[in-house]
Formats: sequence, structure tokens, C-alpha cells
Amino acid sequence: MDHPLPPPALRRHAGAILLLATGLLAGCANIAATPAGTPLADMESQYGTPSYTCTRPDGARRVVWSQLPSGSYAWGTDLDAQGRAVRMETLMSPEHFALLRQGDWTPEAVRCEFGPPGRVGAVGLGEKHEVVWSYYYVLDGRWHSVMYVYFGPNGDKVTHYHSGPDQRYQRSE
Repeated sequence: MDHPLPPPALRRHAGAILLLATGLLAGCANIAATPAGTPLADMESQYGTPSYTCTRPDGARRVVWSQLPSGSYAWGTDLDAQGRAVRMETLMSPEHFALLRQGDWTPEAVRCEFGPPGRVGAVGLGEKHEVVWSYYYVLDGRWHSVMYVYFGPNGDKVTHYHSGPDQRYQRSE
């Protein structure tokens, strides 16, 4: 089976495109490897300003770098009293979402832990009405997925959560 060559313009710029893509992926991989004790100023110079910051109930400051709503990755860390990373974590994973099983989670606590959702919606009618936050992530490095976090009829605490396929990546037949 013959495969046609890419257009000349694409061939001329293939090296630059590959270099750019490699650089973007390297930047994403590096943030997850940020060592504990790294000053916030150093992280900001490497990764830019965090997309979300908050203060936890215990007074700890949390910073999140998120690619949502259009991307599927987010990283976060708490800062110690000197403004240094405690531990950089990948936030968009089933393992990290499992934290929602422990205790009561308000919308503010969820946003502080995971960053802003990729989408906010609602399901149900009347007493079954619930606010739903959607967090996009990649499962096992290849399955584009969504974690749906439900806040119940009052919208004041997490009632349940579950994952599903990310419809943005579904083929239409």
C-alpha cells in the first residue's frame, strides 16, 4: 500500500513542529517532578503563574497549574510557611479523586484540591436536581476520561462521583 508524502510545507517545518511538541511535553513532564522544597518563585519562573490559588482551612496555601478546561492535566502542591512546595501532585487521576471518599467536601474544598472544573452543569429535575462538575483527565496514558463530581440538590457538598469517557474524543460514525 502506497502512502503519499506530506505536503511540501509540512515537510519543511516538520523539524520545528517536532521540536515544539517535544518542548511542550517536556514542560508538562517536568512540573510533576518538581522536588519538595522548591520555592514558589522558582516554580513560577519555570511553569508560569499558577492558574488557581487558595488557602486551606488549616491556613496552608495551595497552588494549582491546570490545563482545564481545554486540556486534561493539572498539578498542585501545598506551600509551607516559607512558600516552598511540600509535594507536587498530579491532580487528574482516579487515585487522587479517591480523596473525595473521605469526609465532607464543599465546592470550595474541591476547587482548592483539584482546581477549577473543566465544565459546570446540572442534571435531574426537582428534588433530584444536582450540580455536576466535570474534570477531564487521561486514564492509563491513553483513555480520555471525565470525572463527574455531584454536589446534591443544595449544591453544598459532594454526594458522589464517577468517571466516564470524554465525549470530546469520541468518533462520530
